[in-house]
Amino acid sequence: MHLVEFDGSFAGWRQAARRLLHEGIAPHAITWRSGNEAPGLFDAAQASVPATAASARVRIPRQLLDELEAAARFRVADRWSLLYRILWRVAKGDVAARLAGDIDGSELHKRLKAVRREAHHLHAFLRFRPCQSEACGAEFVAWFEPAHDILASASLHFAERMGRHRWLIATPDGAVFWDGQQLQEQRPCPPAWRALAEQPVDEGQALWLAYYGSTFNPARLNRSVLESNLPVRFWRHLPEGPLIPQLMSQARAGAQRDGQAAAVARQAGKRIRAGVSGNADPDRPD
Repeated sequence: MHLVEFDGSFAGWRQAARRLLHEGIAPHAITWRSGNEAPGLFDAAQASVPATAASARVRIPRQLLDELEAAARFRVADRWSLLYRILWRVAKGDVAARLAGDIDGSELHKRLKAVRREAHHLHAFLRFRPCQSEACGAEFVAWFEPAHDILASASLHFAERMGRHRWLIATPDGAVFWDGQQLQEQRPCPPAWRALAEQPVDEGQALWLAYYGSTFNPARLNRSVLESNLPVRFWRHLPEGPLIPQLMSQARAGAQRDGQAAAVARQAGKRIRAGVSGNADPDRPD
């Protein structure tokens, strides 16, 4: 077997893959190991296989390279071997390797879809909060736990939305900091950044929770749809997360008949008689 060690980045993998393609080394003869992986049990016994005849210059479609780079963000043990297998097949003229109907192409598209969905989760469920500390220089901080390595690519979304405001997003594996002009990534996440992001001080949280609870509509609750659009794994990092189980429990216990939060239902209000238009005076006799 041919053990290939690289830094764990797509750029590092691409450089190694280019060399292996040029040397004509087939996918089944390669074991990939990125810089953040522990040595395997049999790695010490592995030796490089002799290269076959060098192939001619290979041209790879730009779209395929973009797809491979996106699929490399999918966290799985064989992420690099699948990418090289597809690259090898396309380089040999088997363009079906990147199609959804192919066994490798199907896995590629499944990973691309999962990466896109996780990027959407970051955009939808990340909550910035004011940063009270000047230690990191950020005005807003957020904590997120992505299932895939989408932090650096997907977080540029907030650079467009928040202008020149400085912000920090920390995760268990790394962090990104926007200084108002450019994005900086650090791996691993500095402990000080993690502490700021996991327990930020947010003076407006109580107001937000009051608003969320009062606008929750139990009559429209559909648990399966809710959990599909807002997966449970994100609840504990959302300000309103602790409220959701309580509100769902109240809905199942009979609050659905009110169609609104109990505190709102108890408020006195003006009743409009049925059949009277919104522009008419309800107190005027017919």
